[in-house]
Amino acid sequence: MTMAEARQQDWIGRTETRTGCLTADLAGMLAGALGHAAAPVPDLAPGAPMPPLWHWAAFPEFVPLSELGTDGHPRLGGFLPPLPYARRMWAGGRLRFEGGFAIGEALQKRSEILAVDEKQGATGPMVFVRVGHRIEGAAGGLIEEEQDIVYLDIPETFTPPRKLPLPEAPAFDERVVVNEARLFRYSAATYNAHRIHYDLPYAREVEKYPSLVVHGPMQASLVMEAGLRHVGGAPRAFRFRGVHPMFADEDMRLIGTRTEDGAVELCTGTPSGHQCLQARLEVA
Repeated sequence: MTMAEARQQDWIGRTETRTGCLTADLAGMLAGALGHAAAPVPDLAPGAPMPPLWHWAAFPEFVPLSELGTDGHPRLGGFLPPLPYARRMWAGGRLRFEGGFAIGEALQKRSEILAVDEKQGATGPMVFVRVGHRIEGAAGGLIEEEQDIVYLDIPETFTPPRKLPLPEAPAFDERVVVNEARLFRYSAATYNAHRIHYDLPYAREVEKYPSLVVHGPMQASLVMEAGLRHVGGAPRAFRFRGVHPMFADEDMRLIGTRTEDGAVELCTGTPSGHQCLQARLEVA
């Protein structure tokens, strides 16, 4: 193990604890970002059930502007390790649910760095940081979550991943309009200043993307809502991973297929016919 790898491993086991709350105002902001023609408007009053995955907006990082990196993310070295890579992305995650949360309910989150793994990808070296979260509500609800955060270098030119075809004959296939206003609203609701989602010159000239990038968590929230609406029940487990960037120059398709074990295989896709985010939903 090199000295750099040893320093990376020193971050394993680091923890932080935070309190949070999805207020009615924040819930309204999320509803404005995630709403579309096929989805009913949720009850946003204090005490109403919190839609699944909306806890992602309940713990904003109030970092001063002076402590942001050039990409808009908080600078590394606080809770997350300061790795020498210019691009940082949320690559996927896994969640298990017990009960639920309410809008306005006090929440407690304990986070821990579980693993720091260096790998060789198609475009060069990358490091995956696996972060565990335990989110507990004052009324007894619980979410156990793991997030995979990937660090890698920015390439000189954008080389897209292999495009995976969309499922044939799905149980549902909905379309969501994607535009700059939706991306801005989701960034605002989640207090996410990563510039690839709203700053087109930065996305193109610095991070080498062809267009603005659609948030992975927003895709996950939209496709999970569609899955629950079509199959019913309460979420028991959910996992997702990005397989291709989604860009704001195409609308989003929400696609789901039932499996023999009662789960739902989900994906987001493009009208041109390839997957962007894959997911699996299990319901109780």
